[in-house]
Amino acid sequence: MPSYLVTGALGAIGAWTVRSLLDRGHRVVTYDLGGSDHRLRLALSDEEVDAVPRVDGDVCDFEHLERVLDEHEVTNVLHLAALQVPFVREDPIAGARVNVVGTVNVLEAVRRRPRMGPLVYASSIAALAADGGHPSTLYGVFKLANEGTAERYAADYGVPSVGLRPHTIYGPGRDQGLTSAPTAAMVAAAEGREFEIPFGGSLQLQYSADAGEAFVRASEAEVEGASVHHLDGPVASVDEIVAAIERAAPEAAGRITNAGDPLPFPAEVDSTSFTELVGGPVSRPLQEGVAEAIARFRP
Repeated sequence: MPSYLVTGALGAIGAWTVRSLLDRGHRVVTYDLGGSDHRLRLALSDEEVDAVPRVDGDVCDFEHLERVLDEHEVTNVLHLAALQVPFVREDPIAGARVNVVGTVNVLEAVRRRPRMGPLVYASSIAALAADGGHPSTLYGVFKLANEGTAERYAADYGVPSVGLRPHTIYGPGRDQGLTSAPTAAMVAAAEGREFEIPFGGSLQLQYSADAGEAFVRASEAEVEGASVHHLDGPVASVDEIVAAIERAAPEAAGRITNAGDPLPFPAEVDSTSFTELVGGPVSRPLQEGVAEAIARFRP
């Protein structure tokens, strides 16, 4: 039976990745720095949370990471641990240590265990720039560095990997990060509050549960070398997102607004290589995802 280690399992994508793994009957070990498990409890029952082995671990601690892989006989790693854009901006050294050195540690640990399946790791749309130039944030620079590192590990050491670039994750569990504002707007609508999304433009959206499913499906694909793919998802302007919120919560009409410039990365990307990798699209339509999220957010 496959045994999965999910780094960053207490995050939005991590929690729903654990959900998808458990739905398949896989053994799962979570690896995170600890703290609140509220996102995990959105995706799992209390009984499931109590039953899943949880390790308080830092991907920067290579020796500890290796011990955990061996003790739990891990066969597959889904690497989602990272500091988000605001935290990297506040502390670039910590951001580089977690997001870059941590990823090198995971790649190296996988390299030393030939029995393991391909590494699947989270990159980001932030690795790209809207104008085709360099990433506009240190977070994006670090994610782009990880993609290059994974490519060298495949070429130099034969470590296969799949990097996935989510664009805008929304839904239960998405409560921090640069692109969390649409989810915050859904929470506000469900609670009867006003909220302004602080940017405009268009986004390619992935519901949080679908993002978790996407990482698991990528881990099941037969791959060689290193590849990077964009997650599929509907493209919508921020105005269209607001309209979808109002359709799901008519009482919120006029309370959710938006203002500001588009975000500094491409509004839409080609996800063909991802859907070919996993055998079809994963993301649900926007209105369906917004309605489900608001239903879950209602008091």
